[in-house]
Amino acid sequence: MVNTLVIDNRDTVAVALVDLSAGTPVSFADMDGQRIVTREPIPFGHKVALAAIRQGEHVIKYGASIGVADRDIQPGEHVHVHNLKSVRGAAR
Repeated sequence: MVNTLVIDNRDTVAVALVDLSAGTPVSFADMDGQRIVTREPIPFGHKVALAAIRQGEHVIKYGASIGVADRDIQPGEHVHVHNLKSVRGAAR
């Protein structure tokens, strides 16, 4: 069963289509053999990391940057305001 949404093959996060408990295998269309398991609960509509994201790297959702990682994020971790800094509207 597909339980997350990935729009673009550059995405580093997927969006949970249902509440996911810790230890749930992440499933989405066109996974290309990836195996990701949630490390913590991921609420419906929230993001789960698909790959390691290093502190300072852009987080990609739907093919676009949604911010920068505040710390290293491991595959399967919840990605939200506790580890993601928005750069929208920030001075360059």
